[in-house]
Amino acid sequence: MKITKLETLRTEEFSNVLWVRVHTDAGPVGLGETFYGAGAVEAHIHDTLAGRLLGQDPLRIEALNRVMTDLPMAQASTGVEYRAASAVDIALWDLFGKVCDQPVHQLLGGLTCDRLRVYNTCAGYGYVRSHNIRPVDTWNLGASEGPHEDLAGFMGDAGALAENLLEDGITAMKIWPFDPPAQENRGLYISAAQMRTALEPFEKIRKAVGDRMDIMVEFHSLWNLPTAKKIARALEPYAPLWYEDPIRMNSPQALAEYAAATDVWVCASETLGSRFPYKDMLERDATHVAMVDLCWTGGITEGRKIASLADTFQRPFAPHDCTGPVGYAAAVHTSFSQPNTLIQESVRAFYTGWYRELVTEVPEIEDGHVLPMEGPGLGTELQPAVYERSDLTVRKSELT
Repeated sequence: MKITKLETLRTEEFSNVLWVRVHTDAGPVGLGETFYGAGAVEAHIHDTLAGRLLGQDPLRIEALNRVMTDLPMAQASTGVEYRAASAVDIALWDLFGKVCDQPVHQLLGGLTCDRLRVYNTCAGYGYVRSHNIRPVDTWNLGASEGPHEDLAGFMGDAGALAENLLEDGITAMKIWPFDPPAQENRGLYISAAQMRTALEPFEKIRKAVGDRMDIMVEFHSLWNLPTAKKIARALEPYAPLWYEDPIRMNSPQALAEYAAATDVWVCASETLGSRFPYKDMLERDATHVAMVDLCWTGGITEGRKIASLADTFQRPFAPHDCTGPVGYAAAVHTSFSQPNTLIQESVRAFYTGWYRELVTEVPEIEDGHVLPMEGPGLGTELQPAVYERSDLTVRKSELT
């Protein structure tokens, strides 16, 4: 079997999402995805990776992953090169599953449990829909209507939102009310008034539902170390489950100092590319939860290695998803195959909303838990309507 064509697809409406389809001379086609900078990733796939991949055996996934990431500029990053390799890698696993007529989680070793707990990242329908993503500026509040505008929910009445999530069986939620002061003050300082305002959602959640809801706090790497430590201390009375990306994820030493200053778990981070920076963080006791975005950090091939690395350090694995529907499916397959998966990130506004406009199958969530996906490969395809969209851009590189 040979790879005969690499095809990329992106749309103007969902401008950050890039899909990759890997075609073969035997017929099966693998589907992959990445997120952000779709045009730049598209160019790298066709201008650089196509020459390395066309004509190769698509089932040599480990070897091809190395071929895609042995470039001087593709070392332990989540930049264009790694996002491109991630998308292709996911497509190769999807293709492998179709050839074997097995779901990806079976190829990775099989199910480690029958269902997995999810948490709801409280984004809204328009969240991260802009070309250039910046905290607060691209929240796109009020951009569309629906029952799960959860970003406005946590900023307005987080207690009512927590009650609504519990009605759906969801017992964990992630919020980021510290982003506005971080943007205003460039992450250098938080005033007493800003602190009180940012703490209000936590007060409302605990008053409304008590300890029935776990709360994850997302900081988007916006704070300097002294201020991050100050915020951590202020939040501790509300018993958060974890603090995610409190500072830039470029200093294991600084993150270790932060982790030592609080009893709350530190989660790091979908912004890390490949297993090597995770090793640095784990060796310094800087992180307690290994979060991975398979669309950024090297695909399923690298993601499962990071999960195993975390397991070696007795730490849980928690795949990221606040991007696209194919990446979400890949994360769910990987989560089910890893024995140390703690919880799977999910976004109600996405999996009940625009994900369904783009793919044929979305992971089923029942009583606050995601169920294994069925069918060969990832178990989902692009909707036929995607190929008919007027805002679709398609580029192909073919074996000659």
